[in-house]
Amino acid sequence: MSENSLPAIGIPRALLYYRYGALWEHFFRALGVSTVLSPPGSRGILEAGTALAPDEGCLSLKMFIGHVDALTGRCERIFIPRYSNYGFTELFCTRYEALYDQARNIFRDSGQRFITCNIDVQHGSPEALAYERLGTELGFGARESRRAWREASRALEQRQKAEERAQKERARQPGMKVLVAGHSYILSDPYLGKPILDILEKSGAVSLRADALEPGTARKACAGFSPTCRWIVSEEIVGGVYLWKEKVDGIILVSAFPCGPDSMTNELLIRRIRGIPILTLVLDTQSGMAGIETRLESFLDIIRFQKGETV
Repeated sequence: MSENSLPAIGIPRALLYYRYGALWEHFFRALGVSTVLSPPGSRGILEAGTALAPDEGCLSLKMFIGHVDALTGRCERIFIPRYSNYGFTELFCTRYEALYDQARNIFRDSGQRFITCNIDVQHGSPEALAYERLGTELGFGARESRRAWREASRALEQRQKAEERAQKERARQPGMKVLVAGHSYILSDPYLGKPILDILEKSGAVSLRADALEPGTARKACAGFSPTCRWIVSEEIVGGVYLWKEKVDGIILVSAFPCGPDSMTNELLIRRIRGIPILTLVLDTQSGMAGIETRLESFLDIIRFQKGETV
């Protein structure tokens, strides 16, 4: 296959893809730019990323680097946007700001090209302008790029509202309800988080997700629960738990080792929420589903016992 026949843009199916993937794909599609996604998360992708990523990196970073490795040589450029902040009080974990530079450094000898856009409101680069600049870098006019971004933003908003509606429908189902709180890139990953949701469903529980809320709604809820929560994504997880905690029978906090923001927000939730069983699951490269399944089954038994059901 010649280089010219390769898709123009590769998108790693990890980290912020599970938050902004609909926006990215729609943006490039609106411009007529071909894209390719990395394969779904798997043990092989995680092992490849673990071999390449810094040892001190979190599990989700190692998975991300594995996805970048899977795209290397399959596209002209790999898209890794920098998300720094939406303002002085809406900050992203610094890992998102460093991803582009980390990936370029790790794959510096591969010949693979990368492309980014910089979302940093504090330094004069709001999201709309960042994507306009991305479009012009790809050879499109500013007006065309702005139009593509507006269409993509609407597509993302519709996706988020649809997920929230679907969650509310699930919440109406009869049976034990368990809220699973964690980053979308953990819970949506078919290797990391989806098996947890599958085990809950297999055990007869209705699994709900704290991240299945419109982001603005979740952040407002977090402000009433913890006004000092620092990271924007952590705010949304905390807000989701706060909004759903009275409607579920148990809460599972899922995080990737050694995520700093999660270590703080999980402790906050455990200390502040009373009267509801809470299970904390910390995933790492050595985690096995057998041990996790045993802990989940025991947790569900505790909930059944508290509800007076036969265990």
